[in-house]
Amino acid sequence: MADEQAPIANPEATPRKRPKPGERRIQILQALAAMLEQPGAERVTTAALAARLQVSEAALYRHFASKAQMFEGLIDFIESSVFNLLNQIAEAPHAPMDKVRRMVTVLLQFAERNPGMARVMVGDALVFENDRLHQRMNLFFDKVETSLKQVLRDAAQASQSATPSVDAQAQASLWVSFVVGRLQRFARSGYKRSPLEHLDVTLALIT
Repeated sequence: MADEQAPIANPEATPRKRPKPGERRIQILQALAAMLEQPGAERVTTAALAARLQVSEAALYRHFASKAQMFEGLIDFIESSVFNLLNQIAEAPHAPMDKVRRMVTVLLQFAERNPGMARVMVGDALVFENDRLHQRMNLFFDKVETSLKQVLRDAAQASQSATPSVDAQAQASLWVSFVVGRLQRFARSGYKRSPLEHLDVTLALIT
């Protein structure tokens, strides 16, 4: 998302153009995501965000009722991007465990390509923010776990498990814990430790 941000023109060199409907909202979210990508970045304030965009704080609040709503915009992007990919994999004609490996991989790839989003996903960027943001990210990972559980149940049934639902639940929980751990390490290392580090070997060991 941050990669798509257009450079902000120098107001002294170029006349400021009025953004198209919805364009300013996107610019605000792109700027917020870019600020979150800075290693060791402190809590983003609306004052700093407004300064980056060269607008007033009041201008931000014409598009978002609160900073929490701005973060919700980022979470919407995370959810739509990730679950679109997970659903495609779940519906593809692959073996169940191959689907699981693909699903885990795309989750980690998404985080690596969107470092600011990784901080939102693990909650680092949400410290001192509205509690409902944490609740939404908790629900996000609950949904990821459910997606994995559905695929893993098929794997358990294929292996003639006597308790396919129980097995699937335990394995889905393990996979989500692995993903969250990789994302936390990535964010807290200042993005130096890739979430994809030795991934093929690790997936082979877990499966």
